Amino acid sequence: MATVTFVEETASGERGEGRAVELAAERVTVEELIRRRVFLSSAEDPARRTAGRSTQAPAEPPEARAEAALGAFAGNGLLVLVGDRQVTEPDEEIELSAGAEVTFLRLVPLVGG
Repeated sequence: MATVTFVEETASGERGEGRAVELAAERVTVEELIRRRVFLSSAEDPARRTAGRSTQAPAEPPEARAEAALGAFAGNGLLVLVGDRQVTEPDEEIELSAGAEVTFLRLVPLVGG
């Protein structure tokens, strides 16, 4: 079992708080990392809506959100860094050491391009 830190970041430099995550295996694919991040954030969404008394419509099911995130990864709209190394293939197996940081960097397309 490996405990790693998931961090979300944007191209503008905004960096979210790191979240410690326990993974059952020390070797996982990039796709599994992306799915795990989406399912974790999906589980938190109802609490955020309730705390903020939001009237937003219910979010998409986690599986649909995971597929969208994987599509963004394939189209370079989402970069995944493990430590300081960018991973580029969804089926690439990553060996995670305890305390590793996994950064999910969301990119925004340029206006008009």
